[in-house]
Amino acid sequence: MDKLLANICASLNIAVFCQRPNDSFQLLSPTPDWLVFFLGQSVSTECALTDAFPYLTCFIDDAEQHWQARNATPLSSGVWVETDELGNEIAIEANALWVDGQAVLLLNNLGEKYRKEVSHLQQLREGLLTQEKLENEVQKRTLKIKQREEEIAIKLVSLTSYRDEETGAHVKRIGLYAAAMGKALGWEAQQIDDIRIAAPMHDIGKIGIPDRILLKKGKLTDTEFAIMKRHTEIGAKMLHDSHIPVLDMAADIALCHHEKWDGSGYPRGLIGEEIPVSARITAIVDIYDALVHERVYKKALSEAEALELMSSMTGSHLDAQLFEVFLGLLPVMRRIRQEVNEINELLVSY
Repeated sequence: MDKLLANICASLNIAVFCQRPNDSFQLLSPTPDWLVFFLGQSVSTECALTDAFPYLTCFIDDAEQHWQARNATPLSSGVWVETDELGNEIAIEANALWVDGQAVLLLNNLGEKYRKEVSHLQQLREGLLTQEKLENEVQKRTLKIKQREEEIAIKLVSLTSYRDEETGAHVKRIGLYAAAMGKALGWEAQQIDDIRIAAPMHDIGKIGIPDRILLKKGKLTDTEFAIMKRHTEIGAKMLHDSHIPVLDMAADIALCHHEKWDGSGYPRGLIGEEIPVSARITAIVDIYDALVHERVYKKALSEAEALELMSSMTGSHLDAQLFEVFLGLLPVMRRIRQEVNEINELLVSY
């Protein structure tokens, strides 16, 4: 019966929680992939759902009265919209009910059902208040600005992709991975947008490295490697002093993404938290994506092999705590890999 209920929850995109004495909630059902992005590491423990979904704050007051009345009839929160790790809007609805002596809360990703309802309502809707129209226009313009910023960043990065083996899909995934980690760490929306755009520019300094070194197939000599390491400082010089937050973050990432937790990295030998957190995040997601994707010079590792190798690098190369956050987001990372790949990139380019 438990397996049957789990299959039903999965097919309906429902997560089942019970309320704990400290007003937190414990997940009882299998974790849907879409929920991992919002709950992060707390998905496997008791969590404060109102922190992850502020919309629920007012609804919980009504739900408490519903539970105190031992009412088994579902009480709906109404539908609200969140943005997932790929920038897509998803509609969610909560229901409170009393089942077998427990206060139960259901979270349902409404998916296509909601989109059809919205489409129908939009066809019936006539006219909006002037202020509402203005707000919508501001939101659209803000989104266009963000899209332009991302396009500019990708175009800048493409200058180096013509000279080495990196792909446009790779650098886009780096931004999406990094943004997902920023979200899990509780960053503000602007910071999350900034790292999504800044992280792909980590290797932009390679534009200043001679082809004889950048494109060399064999092992670099000590002298050649010393020149190659300069791409960090070249990239930082290209991006610094802009007084634009996203480019300031990109400069930090470009300079510090080869620093190591134990201080053995370059160019400055920074140790631990001396390394900007944006650069520590970028280092983790860049290594992950490079390991699990095939390139002309190497075969792809399985995800299990890649994670085992990365785990051995924690405490020396990688920030162990950030790596744990990354591991908690693996379903999110896999979705990004599936959606943003080299094949889709080629299809779009044609």
